Amino acid sequence: MLLPDRLRSMEVFAKVAQLGSFSAAGRALGLSQTMVTKHVVALEERLGVQLLKRSTQRVTPTEAGARFRQSCERILEDVLDAEALAASDRADPRGLLRLSAPLSFGIREIAPILADHARAHRGVRVELGLNDRVVDILDEGWDLAIRIGRLKDSALKARRLAPCRIILCASPAYLAARGTPRRVAELSDHDCLGYTLSEMTGPEQWSFGRTGEVKVRISGPMRANNGDAVARAAMEGLGIVYQPSFIVGEALRRGALVPIALDHPPVQISEVHAVYPATRHPSAKVRTMIDFLAARWGPTPPWDRGL
Repeated sequence: MLLPDRLRSMEVFAKVAQLGSFSAAGRALGLSQTMVTKHVVALEERLGVQLLKRSTQRVTPTEAGARFRQSCERILEDVLDAEALAASDRADPRGLLRLSAPLSFGIREIAPILADHARAHRGVRVELGLNDRVVDILDEGWDLAIRIGRLKDSALKARRLAPCRIILCASPAYLAARGTPRRVAELSDHDCLGYTLSEMTGPEQWSFGRTGEVKVRISGPMRANNGDAVARAAMEGLGIVYQPSFIVGEALRRGALVPIALDHPPVQISEVHAVYPATRHPSAKVRTMIDFLAARWGPTPPWDRGL
């Protein structure tokens, strides 16, 4: 059985191995250097193996120590996860929640509903960071991020919140002047407004078909790193735009943009996910925000209604 003092010794050893110093580990854990040494010596005596190589410059793990460090960190992580899981069932959500989201989506779909979240969870303060760059949640200290499209980072856990379609469209004035394309290949002869941060709807190539298997080279008089910018240009008759429904839905509903149907359907890669670090069970503040967003958007989100 893992007794508390044994867990503490494993924690101390792992910290020494990480920092390469007994004194640095002691400062990090609030222990004297003598106590740190006692914990490590006790472990080595119990296991009958040397875990650390001491020198005047640095402390480094032995081969056995490196393997043991990995096991210690995994066990300590499991203990913290078990405690967090138990606490999350009873804890009231509270504290600062740092939430990252894409710029246009955050302004349109998250900011307007944060007041309702604040009224329901008065102990939580939200910092909303809007950036079309894919932020590094772990390195930049975000609790939660909203991602739209395919997920690549295996170090994160994800929950699907809502669908989000990609729609090809243009203004009535543009289509009257240039004609309406009927095949994907015809887009090469049109002015197409590309989104520079996307592989599938970028400034030089667009993808169609369920998995993006049908590709066409495109060009146009404008490109931008923001979906609202290219959508606005399309409304002004500058060209064809290929953007998510939350960007173009309002313009489609009032007729400022018109959907275009081709011989292959738009690529369907755009789902809205909540992502958070995989190393922890979500805290109460993170869990309640995810549940709140999922409930507000549902299987038929507001940006798709009426389309």
